[in-house]
Amino acid sequence: MEKNTVLAVVLSTVVLIVFFFIQSFTISRQQAAHVVQQQESHVTAIDTEPVIPSVTTPVVQAPEESIVVSEPQPVVQQPAAEQQAIIPTEYITIDTELYTAVLSNAGGDMVSFRWKDARNDSQVDLILSGSSEARAFSIAFGDASTPVVSNFHINRISEYSIEFYRDFSAASGIYGVDGSFRLTKRYDFIPGEYLFRLTVTMDGGFSLSSLNFGGNAYTLSFGPQIGPVFEKLDNFYDYRQYSTFTNGKRKNAKVNDNIDNRSAWAAISGKYFVFIARPLLAQYSLAFSESPEPGLVSASRLNIIRPAANVSKIEDIYQFYLGPKTQETLAIYNTGRNEFGIKDANLDEAASSRGFWSVLAPLEKLLKWLLLAFYSVVHNYGIAIILLTLLIKALFFPLTKKGSEATIRMQALGPKIKELQEKYKNNPQKLQAEMGNFYRQEGYNPLSGCLPMLLQLPIFIAMYQLFNNHFDLRGAGFIPGWIPDLSVPEYIVQFNTFRVPIFGWTALRALPFIYVGSQLLYGKFTQMPGQQSNAQMKMMLYVMPIVFFFILYDVPSGLLIYWIFSNVLTLVQQIIINKYIVKKKQSQPPPAPEVVQKKKRKK
Repeated sequence: MEKNTVLAVVLSTVVLIVFFFIQSFTISRQQAAHVVQQQESHVTAIDTEPVIPSVTTPVVQAPEESIVVSEPQPVVQQPAAEQQAIIPTEYITIDTELYTAVLSNAGGDMVSFRWKDARNDSQVDLILSGSSEARAFSIAFGDASTPVVSNFHINRISEYSIEFYRDFSAASGIYGVDGSFRLTKRYDFIPGEYLFRLTVTMDGGFSLSSLNFGGNAYTLSFGPQIGPVFEKLDNFYDYRQYSTFTNGKRKNAKVNDNIDNRSAWAAISGKYFVFIARPLLAQYSLAFSESPEPGLVSASRLNIIRPAANVSKIEDIYQFYLGPKTQETLAIYNTGRNEFGIKDANLDEAASSRGFWSVLAPLEKLLKWLLLAFYSVVHNYGIAIILLTLLIKALFFPLTKKGSEATIRMQALGPKIKELQEKYKNNPQKLQAEMGNFYRQEGYNPLSGCLPMLLQLPIFIAMYQLFNNHFDLRGAGFIPGWIPDLSVPEYIVQFNTFRVPIFGWTALRALPFIYVGSQLLYGKFTQMPGQQSNAQMKMMLYVMPIVFFFILYDVPSGLLIYWIFSNVLTLVQQIIINKYIVKKKQSQPPPAPEVVQKKKRKK
């Protein structure tokens, strides 16, 4: 375990550094200001609201039979006689066993969607509104710049179905006469389903020849941010990713791009929760936005743009999923075994592993299955991680033993290797050939000592993905008062506003120091005689743990628990192996003189 082992460890370190570097930048967010140009196209709420400000949206191309490009119309002023009594603001609560949704007749929007965490007997709001009046599923005529804030009339259809409606006037009536239309938003929820339906109807009756406001009928928006509440988006605590599913493939989407490729669905994904939109429309376009929102650290919106129509009535149906980002929950929409009867929707793709590391998805699933199996027995994820670590070390014990034997063998061959290196130091090609011949004669593979270490790298990366994204680990505690959540880094002191210079650390953590201690202890007690004075081994013993300390400082605590107990178990394994090797070596008789003479003649 000298040159080749050091090379393997250095290579492993490089791989891990590259892994964390890529992991930090896979979820990129492009901050951009949303520029709104105003164009004359006016709609007025008949009941009480003044004229809606003019809006402009680029014309969405569509077949001629569904598009009417109208000329700018003059402002329509509501006659005083049509000013009616103010509709009071009301809130309607839809309560199911999975969530509690709160709707407001102000715009007919959703103001809260609280997921019920049965394990911790708490609720998590998946709609963050900040300090403004921004709400989810708001509608704006034309583009998204001016959502409707009028109070709607309410029609409570059933316990899980609610309808909001209001009449508006528009300056695009038939024969130049003011027209009017009714906007209706109907929500249909189903107990036991995170998926719900929103039906948007615009009915102009005989007074409108088309529904066209600045080139579009309306824009339906979700936002301004999907929950839960977070302090920062840094990939360790949480992140936001935008994606669409088009032509059977999930694709990452860019902020502020107009997406008109008829995606089957679009999603805003966080670490543990996801919002998915399935517009059941013949034609629409999408746009993600991160325009700043007062009171929020970051905003993440999805705008669904409905093209203008040359008919007086449209009825559009949308299906929305807002809930846990788990394969199990989303996969039911592939089978038809759901209340909506949806098949082959591929919503589970929103929960699949991201980027290059998706190649380790099968290994991640296996580790997840084993972790859940242990948890079902001990009911503590921290202990389940320790048991999983014990199982992995037991499975790798034969390889670890073989690697240790190869290391001892490498030490025995060391003098001869140094002799060859000195003899052919000026002839690298000859040295390589002689070294190859020497290894073949001795029946030794120089990579045999590195193999166990390299094989465990994929497991480490898969474990990182598991601990960083597995939904059941969210809020899963290990030691009360110290490690309340295995999915995030633990801390013993949290800095309020101070950040450690250069590194940006916001807390003093204990597990990284425990890791360094376990690594140093492992290195000290597993050294073989003669290694103490080896400069390469000293580097591995002292330098490598420090390097990994900085790499692993902000990783989920579950991953460090795995690594620490892996070190402890490897230490125990190595002590047993060393004793076995020494005992085996002592029991072997020295080679006979004639055998030594034969080897000399062969040379």
